[in-house]
Amino acid sequence: MRRAWLLVAFMWVAYLLNYSDRQAVFSIFPVLKSELGFTDAQLGLTGSVFLWVYALCSPIAGQIGDRFSKRKLVVVSLLLWSAVTALTGLARSPGLLLACRALIGVTESLFFPAAIALLATVHGTGTRSRAVACFGTAQLAGVVLGGWYGGYMAQEYHWRAAFYSLGLVGILYALPYARFLKGVDEKAPVETRASSGGLAVVALARTPTYLVLCAVFPMFTFVLWLLYTWLPNLFYEKYSLSLAAAGFTATAYVQGATIVGLLLGGVLADRLYRRTRAARLWLIGAGLLICAPCVHALGNADTLLAAKLAAVGFGLGSGLFMDNLMISSFEVVPADTRASAAGVLNLIGGAVGGAAALLGGAWKEKVGLSTLMSVAGLLCLSGAVILALGVRAFFRRDYERVHTPST
Repeated sequence: MRRAWLLVAFMWVAYLLNYSDRQAVFSIFPVLKSELGFTDAQLGLTGSVFLWVYALCSPIAGQIGDRFSKRKLVVVSLLLWSAVTALTGLARSPGLLLACRALIGVTESLFFPAAIALLATVHGTGTRSRAVACFGTAQLAGVVLGGWYGGYMAQEYHWRAAFYSLGLVGILYALPYARFLKGVDEKAPVETRASSGGLAVVALARTPTYLVLCAVFPMFTFVLWLLYTWLPNLFYEKYSLSLAAAGFTATAYVQGATIVGLLLGGVLADRLYRRTRAARLWLIGAGLLICAPCVHALGNADTLLAAKLAAVGFGLGSGLFMDNLMISSFEVVPADTRASAAGVLNLIGGAVGGAAALLGGAWKEKVGLSTLMSVAGLLCLSGAVILALGVRAFFRRDYERVHTPST
């Protein structure tokens, strides 16, 4: 058990670097405009190009993760994205930097499906949610670290130094990371049967509960990226905050509460699983039900205090959702398709997330952010209803189909 939790720690650092490397560029937009001649549209593409390439590659990465060693794949991915991060510092034109962003999308896509499947294999059903919850906090920490570090290096030294140093740290970390992973048993017995072979996506398509998750996830992802993109603007315009204060308020309350929701969701899921095997799915639904009124309140609150409380509520609900999404799918899919299950969900999330920012901007001009937030609340509520109906209709049969008699 000690090695299982050490695995979480080693994976946490790698995931922290994963998000830091992808996030650092967003803090140096003014420098890129002045030094490399970026337009605003090209600056926006630094996020969209990465996200869409990452999404498209995720199902392929999942299939690779199911066929080859997950231990080796997460190390290779770390080395590759770290090398491309360092290469980004050499870019002399917008085109070259955007090409590097696309390459980061390819190389980072190899990491998450294999990593989450490896964690689920090493941690049994009694500790799985807590392990994934702790692992997931690295994503939030990486967003903060990458955003701060990119801006700090550009201000105090040079923006290129941020990418050189982040890449070097990742390459150096790969050495102890690979050494530790050699002692991890990635072929430990799992509680679900293997598929009959062939493409993993075929087995996934035959699992109705998984398809319900694929339908619900984009509803949540659209709302999440809508808030990530437009919540700072809402606070700036509605409450007359400064740009710095609006940016802090829009992220600190949501992200801080999300960490609490992740950890709480992990503890609750592992305990409730003893009572019902669908516990993780019900917690996803609970997260959506919490998010629904909170996102509506974010757009329609009369005071800044009420908006802050709504942001905290949304963060708690989103933490419950995010912690249990991937591993709840592992309850109903064959054991040898777990990485692919995560990869397909990443594809859906990335594609919808990239569209949310664009569509949100277009619809904001027509209906206003307040109305848009109310629609987002309805999306969360609809997702909770669809999930509840799907669990009632399909979960028991799907669960029994892939679990061995001994479990």
